[in-house]
Order: sequence, then C-alpha cells, then structure tokens
Amino acid sequence: MSSSFILSCCCLLSSLHTTGGFLNFEVTQCNFNSTDLKDIEYITSYYYNRDELLRFSSSLGKYVGYTELGVMNAERFNKDPAQLSRKMAQKETYCQRNIEIWYGNPLTKSAKPYVRLHSTAPSGGKHAAVLVCSVFDFYPKLIRVHWTRDGREVTSDVTSTEELADGDWYYQIHSHLEYTPTSGEKISCVVEHASLREPLVTEWDPSMPESERNKIAIGASGLILGLILSLAGFIYYKSKTRGRILVPSH
Repeated sequence: MSSSFILSCCCLLSSLHTTGGFLNFEVTQCNFNSTDLKDIEYITSYYYNRDELLRFSSSLGKYVGYTELGVMNAERFNKDPAQLSRKMAQKETYCQRNIEIWYGNPLTKSAKPYVRLHSTAPSGGKHAAVLVCSVFDFYPKLIRVHWTRDGREVTSDVTSTEELADGDWYYQIHSHLEYTPTSGEKISCVVEHASLREPLVTEWDPSMPESERNKIAIGASGLILGLILSLAGFIYYKSKTRGRILVPSH
C-alpha cells in the first residue's frame, strides 16, 4: 500500500478528581498509525477545571507546562530521570498492549472495495465529459480516491463526495473528473485502502461510448436467451416424439 496512505487512530483514558467543587483530571492518549512501537505516541495531559496545566509526550521525552504552575512542575519532573523513564515505559506497557487488544479487529478486519467507472454528460460548461469513479462496499471508512492522466496525478477539475455509510458497516464514495478527451491519453481512477496490498487502478476505456456498450451487452444477452429457449423447445419436442409409433396409412 502507498506510504502516503496511513490509518490513524487514538485511544483515550481519563481520570477525574474533585476537591471542594474544583475539577482536577488527567487524560491519557495513545496516538498511532500501526501497532509498531515506533509508530505510537503516548501523551498524558493534566487539567485543572478546563485548563491544561501540564503535558508529557513520549515524542518529546519530557514534560511541557502551559501555565505558570504547569511550567514549574514540568521543570521539576524533567529533572527526575526515574520519573521520565516511568512515563516513557508507558508507551509500551500501556499503549502498545492495549492497542493490540482493543483495536486488533478493526485494524485487521477489512473489506476490499469494488470500483465502477462510467461517463456522464455534464450539466453545462466548458468540459466535454465527466467521468465518475464510484467505489462501493469497503471497510474501514478511511480511503483515498484520486485520478491519474498518463501516470500523473490529476489535481484540478476533480470533486469527490465524503465517505457515505451504507448502514451495514460498509461505505461508498464517488469522485468526479471533468475533462476534455484527448486522443491517446490514458485516464485511470486510483483507490488506496487498508484492505489492498497495492493501489487498485481502474483504467477508463473511451474506445466506445457507454450507450453503445450497453446496447451490445443487451443484444448479446438477448441472443443468448433466444438460443437457450430454442434449445429447450427442441429438447421438449424430441422428448414428446420419442415414444410415438408411426403407423403407415393404406
């Protein structure tokens, strides 16, 4: 899968303490884009009422204060190697272990998308055509859909919907490309998703208008159906005449 596409999640744990009507609480975060230790950030934030006083980040390896009291405590904690070592250890003992338990299924269970690429007439404007790349039945929600022209990503004249929930755990998304056809060019819809080992590339074939392709498909279906009915009639006729005895007339 492309390195530019990352599945990111965050788990939170908070603890509350009240003293004389004032609220003191702590929020612990595990931010990650995989279960590898290097891809995990452990953060603990300390709040008094709604103000964040102090924060420890495993990425920084130290405390950071946000108020006068928080700065004073950050300086004190950062001078204690044992305190910093204990907090850094939480990245593995707390975050990594719980990520594997809590988010194991969502990260490993997925459904591959399927793509339908078609053209439609524009509602008006300078472009001669609109290509629509519809992506259906994928899970999890996070996905990237983009267009390429002759191998280069297209960044203009592209509009996309948000990921739309189907109500059955699956999602769909639709991307539109307004373009003026050019002879010999190759246009593709590219889908990147957690369920795919590599991007799913669907090329547009402009050699025949979609209406003509539909007519051919309908005609071929009708021909096959006619052959099936003819064969069934012939078999029925043979089965009826097989047991008859023909008597010559005098």
